[in-house]
Amino acid sequence: MTFDPSTLRYNDAGLIPAIAQDDTTGEVLMMAWMNAEAVARTLTTRKVTYWSRSRQEFWVKGATSGHTQELVDFRVDCDRDCLLLKINQVGPACHTGRRNCFYTAILDGNEVTLTAPMTD
Repeated sequence: MTFDPSTLRYNDAGLIPAIAQDDTTGEVLMMAWMNAEAVARTLTTRKVTYWSRSRQEFWVKGATSGHTQELVDFRVDCDRDCLLLKINQVGPACHTGRRNCFYTAILDGNEVTLTAPMTD
């Protein structure tokens, strides 16, 4: 059966959350938003493309930073309202320079920074 991006359940803004996971380690790296066109571009090019809500434009991960995401596997959840992108990540995934965007933990009611930005 051919995949049709319009069968996904997008929110009122026409977006769907996409979770990026390292294909080798299983580490969850980040979450960003896609629209139907970003989904189609990602599947066609295998270069992960998101929709930037702040800039209102397509964002090919790593186009300016060099920290690219190559699509390995594209998964749709059971409700068709969330995506899991298994990827090969080059460099940090987070715009803060960290390996992943989930570097803050809440421990005993306190915020704790778990990792520092990566260095070259």
